[in-house]
Amino acid sequence: MSERAQLDHLYVHESVENVIPPEAFVEAFEGLGIDAELVGDGESYDETDAVATYVPRPEFLDAGWVHCIRAGYDEFDTDTYEAAGVPLTNSTGIHDTTVSEVAIGYMVSLARLLHVYRDNQNERNWYTPDYERPFTVENERICVVGLGTIGRGIAERADGLGMEVVGVRRSDEPVPGVSEIFDPSDLHDAIADARFVALALPHTPETEGLIGEPEFEVMRDDAYLINVARGPLVVEDALAAAIEAGAIAGAGLDVFETEPLPDSSPLWDFEEVIISPHKGSATNRYHLDIADLVSENVERYQSDEPLKNRVA
Repeated sequence: MSERAQLDHLYVHESVENVIPPEAFVEAFEGLGIDAELVGDGESYDETDAVATYVPRPEFLDAGWVHCIRAGYDEFDTDTYEAAGVPLTNSTGIHDTTVSEVAIGYMVSLARLLHVYRDNQNERNWYTPDYERPFTVENERICVVGLGTIGRGIAERADGLGMEVVGVRRSDEPVPGVSEIFDPSDLHDAIADARFVALALPHTPETEGLIGEPEFEVMRDDAYLINVARGPLVVEDALAAAIEAGAIAGAGLDVFETEPLPDSSPLWDFEEVIISPHKGSATNRYHLDIADLVSENVERYQSDEPLKNRVA
């Protein structure tokens, strides 16, 4: 017999529209066994209600369970959820394909100048680069910093392209496709010989500002930084200065210290920087990926089983 009160409703907060279509998300729960409904602020909840949301709200602490549809749950006060006895889950673990494809796309574009050709296409300019500039990613070394879901996804695809893959993480347990794993204390050794340094870490006090001036000094002058993790992992002023000085070759960036990226940021002005607006997970079935995870946790909740991706 379950010790939890059984769920009667799944309420989808309107804030999910930040990343997915709310109505389609609600429709994805047809056949779930409990009612799914789109709601705004000011609703009342009790222990028979589950909430799927993009943002925190005080009233959610009255619900039986709350799911943050993002992988990053920095805005949610986990201590408060713990104190209230309300489980909080997030959407980590579903981004291996979507986000890693973007990282691979950055690398191929930076290597083969696809972004430069597109820029010149906009000007109707038949552009020919210097012979020495384009290169193939095959046999190039990539250091993947963080080998969780996204990092493993990047490593798998990079290995499939014939790249030499090394990684950084605390555990030295082997990872498919990764030839060598460095401890975080050896970060500089790990990135020193890499043509690409790809970040796939969460934002924590320990990882904030992880990549700054000392790291750019260690990196090769023909290396590229790839950040599909979180903006605060990189000291943006130091990144811009490193590119300006030729200390590194460029970057592919989906995340930033401040989002949207301010107009005043010098990162907009570099040809060798590719910028996307934090859309690493954006596909036409992203809402279904999240719905599958939420549906699995509804079943777990009703059966009094441990919830997947519980963070509080």
